[in-house]
Order: sequence, then structure tokens, then C-alpha cells
Amino acid sequence: MSDTTTDFSVEDIERDPYSIYARLRKDNPVAYSPALNSWLVTRWDDVRFVTTNPELFKAEDDNAPVVKYFGKPAIIHADGDVHRELRQGVAPHYMPKKVASYIDDLVRPVARDCIAAMDTSKPVDLVDAYFEPISVLTLARSFGVTDVDVATLRDWFHGLALGAINFSDDPERARICEETKAKIDAAMAPVFERIEKEPDSSPLSHMMYHGMPEGERRSRAFIMPSVLVTLLGGMQEPGHGACNTMIGLMENPDQMAKVRGDLGETLRRAVAEGVRWVAPIGTQIRATTQDIEIGGVTVPAGQTVSAVLASANRDEGVFANPDRFDIERPETGLASFGFGAHFCAGKWLALAQMELAIRILLETFDEITLDRSQPYEFFGWEFRAPTTLYAHLS
Repeated sequence: MSDTTTDFSVEDIERDPYSIYARLRKDNPVAYSPALNSWLVTRWDDVRFVTTNPELFKAEDDNAPVVKYFGKPAIIHADGDVHRELRQGVAPHYMPKKVASYIDDLVRPVARDCIAAMDTSKPVDLVDAYFEPISVLTLARSFGVTDVDVATLRDWFHGLALGAINFSDDPERARICEETKAKIDAAMAPVFERIEKEPDSSPLSHMMYHGMPEGERRSRAFIMPSVLVTLLGGMQEPGHGACNTMIGLMENPDQMAKVRGDLGETLRRAVAEGVRWVAPIGTQIRATTQDIEIGGVTVPAGQTVSAVLASANRDEGVFANPDRFDIERPETGLASFGFGAHFCAGKWLALAQMELAIRILLETFDEITLDRSQPYEFFGWEFRAPTTLYAHLS
């Protein structure tokens, strides 16, 4: 194992993952990280191999932070019949045609309220004032959680994220995650009680009832780990993906102009490129079922393996000039939503929400430019986005 060990710290990879990934892809594409207690697989072909061979790499991994802190069965860490049952409770609400039927009514009122509240006489933080509120409020409202404010919802996903990324078992991160879960349990209790009496069309009701025999439902305990996964992914991924895309567009005014000229297909390509360039979610986690060779390196059975989607998206063997944001690059694939049976069930909702949030912003403001006096900084490796994004809007 020593020949394939990499020595970065958690702080290193949270600050600048892409330089680490580039070095690993070149010199050590299958490497064990003591800091993360996980093997990192960083090249496109190897990432696909890990995520599409469930007989060799199982999703159920008791060492994965999501399992440790969210419980099980969690939809992203379940296999076989359990995974299929959880997936059928989630997927129907997030299929493309279904999403198209409700996305406008879900996103547009929130976006309108966010824009109305902006003070555009000074630079606006688009993370705080627009993209994160849209992301958390639309997901919460679709779940039937209507009486929790934006600040609390943002605390929820930040608290859950600290558990989901806690590969190093940091006790403070664990404490914050546990406190967050308790708050979510309390807020969700009346929602569960309501749909247990009267099922509705919400995703939460789908998770409880879809595919079940007449008169039966899944228990709260069975679906709650997956509810937490959905809350975390659904509340942060669309907002952060839209932020990442807007940075790419604002840093490249020629590409911004092309998107403004076509808020349909060109915007779609821009969003896809944005989540390739900076993937909001960085990995799919697996556990080896046997000793297995990956990219010429033998990984022992029972090891946690992180298939690094964010790194696959910048594999030089797949993408020309991968560090560049380029909405006109050939569409050769996208790792951001994962591969195999566990690809992100919310992919179509996330993409539609990002596209609509950006479209509304561009339709409202004729000019959107970065405020260079308050530069943005990306942070995170498992969940990556700017902490702030100040822009001039006119």
C-alpha cells in the first residue's frame, strides 16, 4: 500500500482539489489517502469501471460517512432489492417529463421573490441572495416543508454536509451533523404525520407509498436515511452547480453573450459544462468485494474506494483543455451525476432548476459582471462551490 499512498491533508484537498487530482491522474491514478481513509480513483475509465461493476464494488459500505452519520439503508449506499425499492420510491417524481410538468411553478416564484429582495445599488452576493435560496426553498417546498426559513434550510444542508464529508471522523463535524439531524427530525415529524394520514403527490409521499401494496407504506425509519441524502443533494447541488456555471460565464464574456443569445440549447450546454468544470458533488463511494486490480493497482477486499467524478470530468484523455470552461466543447460525456445503477436520481430536476434559475436571472438583468473587489473563492472537494459570489447587476 505504501507505494500507492498519497499524502495530502483534508485541508489541502478542500482548498484545491483539482491540482491534487491532476497530479494523481498523472502519477498515481489509484492511490490510498490516509487523510480520507479511502482509495481515490481519478481517471475517467477507472471511475466508470468502479461505478458500473457492482459485483466487484458494492455500494453498501459501513465505513462511508453517509452510512455512519445518516444511517441505513441510504439510497446511495444500498444494493440489490433494497436499492431498487428505495429507488422506485424516488425516481418517478424526478423523471424528465414529470420534472417539466412542475419545474416552472416550483422555481419561478422563489426566483421572483429573491430578485425583488435584491438591493442592486451595490454588489449582490448571488450565493446568499439567489442561488442557494432557490435551491433550498424549492426542494423543501416540494417535500411539503413550508414553514422553515431559508437560513434554517441552509444550516440543514451545511450541517448534513459536514457528516457526509467526514471521512476523517472529526468529532466536531460529527456533533454538528447529529444536531442538524435532530432538528430535521423535529421539523419533518408533522409532515410525515400528514402524509401517513393523507398521501399526496410530494416526493416524500412517493418515497413512502410508491410501488407498495394497497394499504401499506414504508416506515419512516426505512426511508429517513434516503430523505437525508435527498435533502442534502437536492438543497445544495442545483444552487452550487448554477453558481459554478455563472462564474464560468462571467469569466468568459464571449460565452455569456452566446448564452444570452440563446436561452435554450446554448444555456443547456453551458449548465452541462458548468457542472463538468466544477462538479458540485465530487465522488461515488464503493467498497471492494474482493481483491481487485484497478488501473494496474491491486486494492484489497473490503476497502473504501472513492470514484472521483470531479477528477474524471477533467481527465486529459477525454477532454481537451479540461481546466477551461468552454460551452462549445464536444459533448463527450459527463461524470457529475455518477454512473451505473446509482447515478443521481435527481439529475433531471437539478439540471432543469439550474437552467431556469440562470435563465430568469439573465432575462431580468441586462448586465451581470463580477465584483472584482470581492473575489469569489471555491471551497470543498466532496461538495464544491464558491462561498460567496458578488456581482454587479444592472
